[in-house]
Parts: sequence; C-alpha cells; structure tokens
Amino acid sequence: MSPSAKYLDDHCPESINLHLQPKNANMGYNLLKGKRGIIFGALDENSIAWKTALRVKEEGGSFTLTNAPIAMRMGKINELAKECNAEVIPADATSEQDLTQLFTRSLEVLGGKIDFVLHSIGMSPNVRKDRPYGDLNYEWFLKTLDISGLSFHKVLQTAEKTDAMNEWGSILALSYIAAQRTYPDYSDMAQAKAVLESIARSYGYRFAKLKKVRVNTISQSPTKTTAGAGITGFDVFYDYANMMSPLGNATAEDCANYITLMFSDFSRMVTMQNLMHDGGFSSSGITEELVARLSK
Repeated sequence: MSPSAKYLDDHCPESINLHLQPKNANMGYNLLKGKRGIIFGALDENSIAWKTALRVKEEGGSFTLTNAPIAMRMGKINELAKECNAEVIPADATSEQDLTQLFTRSLEVLGGKIDFVLHSIGMSPNVRKDRPYGDLNYEWFLKTLDISGLSFHKVLQTAEKTDAMNEWGSILALSYIAAQRTYPDYSDMAQAKAVLESIARSYGYRFAKLKKVRVNTISQSPTKTTAGAGITGFDVFYDYANMMSPLGNATAEDCANYITLMFSDFSRMVTMQNLMHDGGFSSSGITEELVARLSK
C-alpha cells in the first residue's frame, strides 16, 4: 500500500473511503447502511419509487412501503416488498389518520426513528379524464391539489407530530418543471407541483430548525412510468425533452440513484431546494439536435 493510500485508510471514515473498496455489479457502497425510511408510491417495476426501493436496499437501507389501497390493488407492491424484505403498510396520503398509523407502525417495524422519506405521489382526475384546462371540474381540481401537493404537507406534519424523524434525516418529493413553465397537457398538475415545491421550502425551514431534517424536491425528466405514459402527447414531449437535454433524459434508474444520494449523509447541507434532475433540459435554450429537426 502506498503512503498516500495508507493515510486515507487510517484517517477517512468508511463512507468516504469508497475508492479503496471493491465494487461489483451486485454490491452497493453502503451509503445508507443502518438507515431507516418510508417509500411512498411504488406501483410497478416502471415507477421511480419501485426502482428507488431496490437501490436503497442495495445501499443497506431498510424501509416500509406504502401506497393507497386502490393503487395497491392496481400495482405489484407485494412483489417488491418480498424482494426487499419490507413490510407494506396501506395508507391514503390525504388521510391524517392513515399517515399517523403509517409512521407509528413504521417506527415499530423498523425498530427506530426514520432517516428518509420519499413522497412519489401524483394524480389528476382532470388529466385522466381528458378535461381541457378551460373546462376543469373544480371538485377534481381540489382532489388533484390534495393528492399531488397538500399530501406532502400532511406527510411532513405527521412526521413532526409523531416525532418520527432522526436528526439530519432527508425527506424528498418528486416534482416536474411544469411547476415553473407551462406545458399544455399537464393541466392542473402544474399547480399541484407548484404547491409541492412551496411546501418543501416552507416546511424545509421549519424542519431544519426543529431537527436539522432537510426537505427537498427533485424535478425529474419526463419518465416512462405507468402514470407518465398516461398523459396525452407524452411520447412526443419525451422525444422533445430528450433532444433539448445535452445529457438526454434522466431515466427512472438515474433518479433512483440521485434519491439515494440525497438520502445519504453526503447531502446533509442541502435543504429547501428544487433540484433539477433533467440532463440539462432546464438550462438549455435550444440544442443542435432540435435545430436539425426543425431546419427546413
């Protein structure tokens, strides 16, 4: 061993001394060793939450899985639970009672306080039923806001009230750039994502002061999930975003890796941020690929 490697071996904590450790396709880096969490929204193998669960497990984390009962009937969450040795706890994220039961039960199952939470929830009845933006059903609009935005506040508030979080914990929600820019077919989901990001800032301040818990949102590329593919014109926009992103669209696997990083101690000073995870899309005015496509 060289003198410099010997110095690193003697003085660096295990989590930082990664380059000295062997790595193969079946091993993680133990970034989340000993950490406990809750993952919302795993529907099937295409969902970001599903891929995050697998990645978190690989990195040594343990967690409970949760989704609304109707989503559980539609999806395959029990298959994921078996693969990850995780307990499934049904919960409607808009119900304070369900969330209280979820956090209380998770503390029992995991044997201690929570280090990470992923909120991967979104649904718009108006989008699902192709209501145009100028003819929205307002009862459905309120449901969109409750499920896709306000539920994040309910999760955070419940985590605080149950005193479920460890200090320096990490809570994340998945967002989309339509919170800042207009995309016609995204409809009232755009307002829900704007609410989501605002909640992350406001509650991020509160939780940082209370317990040094960090709260962030990740604005992900258009992703070929079961939910995303249901949006009108998704395939066209997916291709457009891919041409507008110098690195290409970030995949669900890429997002799972980023979420894992944000759950780890390597991101402990990042909070109240909307983090763009989009291959450069949000900073690109136009790209050569798009110019070539549009040239006459």
